[in-house]
Amino acid sequence: MNQQVEIVKLGGIVNTTNSQELRQYINQLLESGAKTILVDCQDVSFMDSSALGSLVLAFKTLRAANTRLVLCSINEQIRILFELTGMDKVFEIFSNQDEFNQSLLSKK
Repeated sequence: MNQQVEIVKLGGIVNTTNSQELRQYINQLLESGAKTILVDCQDVSFMDSSALGSLVLAFKTLRAANTRLVLCSINEQIRILFELTGMDKVFEIFSNQDEFNQSLLSKK
């Protein structure tokens, strides 16, 4: 089972200014054949609702194409944003990349 995983490392502030770029980049990864896209938020200091909206739209697009979008290393502010919107129930969220990698190994 060959799982092509692409990692998107976000950093700094993710908001209206750059959330459209994020969605376009994720769509490019889908077109290149990625089967799983891991969004690593370890270096994100702040995420606003437009960034969350971009992730939700990307999630829907990827799900329709039978591709997974998962997150890891979210900070407390992002966790609260996801919990308030109920998106913590929609997205698979891992503590870090190691936990994500372990989940892949356990599925083999």
